[in-house]
Amino acid sequence: MSQHIQPPAPESGAAEAAAGPLAYPAEPARTGNIGLGIAAAVVAALVAAAAYGGIMNAIDRQVGYAAVGVGLLIGFAAGKLGGKNPVLPVVATLLSLGAVYLGQLFFIALALADYGNVGLGEVLDKAGVGGLNDIWQEGADAMDYVFLAIGGFVAFGTTKKASD
Repeated sequence: MSQHIQPPAPESGAAEAAAGPLAYPAEPARTGNIGLGIAAAVVAALVAAAAYGGIMNAIDRQVGYAAVGVGLLIGFAAGKLGGKNPVLPVVATLLSLGAVYLGQLFFIALALADYGNVGLGEVLDKAGVGGLNDIWQEGADAMDYVFLAIGGFVAFGTTKKASD
């Protein structure tokens, strides 16, 4: 017949001491740095806008995957450096919308420079952002808005995932 011996009830603090080296402290909550996250997202947005416009100019059309890339880049920068602040996904979404839009304007400027056989600076000087916006509005179709939405959607989700 087997005899079962029950250990005595632990005294106050004895359970913690018994856990010893096997117990791991709780991981501190990552708060991140919202200012750094926003700054990184702004830089990423400017780089992504230039790359987006350049890619479209190189292949002479818009590509949805490039808008996804814009959102990924901005969201990753914001989330990784900014942490879990709930404002960052919204900021990244807005910056992504702006970056896709600026990328489309940059594409128009590059196309005009190629077409007119002039420098990009001359196009930007003569047309300005307002002129490029007018051209964009005249030629915008549903897909332009879909690309804006795709970039924003991806940026929001990527920011949340990158902050984990």
